[in-house]
Amino acid sequence: MAGDADEGLRGILIEQVDRLLSDAAGPAVLRAAERGEWPEALWAEAEALGLPLALAPEAMGGAGLGWEDAVAVWQVLGRHGAPLPLAHGMAAAALLGLADIEPPAGFIALALPNEPVAWGRRAGHVAAVDGAGQVALHDGAGVEWRRSEGAISREPADRAASFGAPLRTGRLPGAEAARNAGALLHAALIAGALEAALDMAVDYANTRKQFGRPIGAFQAVQQQLAVCASEAAAAAVAAAAAGRAADRRGLDDAGFEIGSAKVVAGEAAGTGAAIAHQVFAAIGFTDDHPLHLFTRRMWSWRDACGAERVWARRIGEAALARGGDALWPDLTARNEGRGNA
Repeated sequence: MAGDADEGLRGILIEQVDRLLSDAAGPAVLRAAERGEWPEALWAEAEALGLPLALAPEAMGGAGLGWEDAVAVWQVLGRHGAPLPLAHGMAAAALLGLADIEPPAGFIALALPNEPVAWGRRAGHVAAVDGAGQVALHDGAGVEWRRSEGAISREPADRAASFGAPLRTGRLPGAEAARNAGALLHAALIAGALEAALDMAVDYANTRKQFGRPIGAFQAVQQQLAVCASEAAAAAVAAAAAGRAADRRGLDDAGFEIGSAKVVAGEAAGTGAAIAHQVFAAIGFTDDHPLHLFTRRMWSWRDACGAERVWARRIGEAALARGGDALWPDLTARNEGRGNA
């Protein structure tokens, strides 16, 4: 998308998704998801809006939206705690389209190398990608699943013991495309969830009183909230920039921006969540309070598809391989649609 008209269309899309989640999601839905209850009604509404196939090409039944549009939608999902695996389904449909495989209707789970599969056993189909960029579309009923345990987010996830014979196979334009898509979606989810945690902390600071006035009137609290706000803004800007880079040059060649977004979002998740819990003090750690529904997810998404140390190392190694003389030209050329990171 480009221009004022495109910004307007993106705004309408964001408004629709936000309204859907505001009406049909919430802490009760997030807690139910953690118990393994599939959000049937919410998914049906998302399908009615055409969201699962929104990134697929129009010729394949999708809307042909770009990655920057996807980032905007995923940030909204993060602000509501991502009560359904819509981000993963959208990315799966997009990758199938890039591999010249028409994505089927319904929930398509995304299976990336060495990563748990969000809601795997509830998927009608599975898009499995290997480390070389080979994509295989599988019937979900033919996949043997094992429960993935231990995620701090408590989101339902599985690992495939076996996939069986694929329905179709294809190849992505580059070997890094799928991994980059996974990192991009988690960076966007973190940015949205951190914004939600910040909003909760600010609201609490303006209503909770100590010594006869709201705690938000104290300079020390204001300063910490300002730091949290700057972290949330940095994560959102980095994710949006990574989405634009993927639209300009394709997923495979946007690794620098996507990796940078994952680093920024991961660090923001750590700093921002710590501040939010400090503002709420003990109540923020109780199971009854909704704050942990967002901070636990941020901590889990921080490690998904490569934590910041993984991406920082990749970015550094790429810069070293190019040499010091190429660093500044590479950075400045990326805004013109070129680059080698």
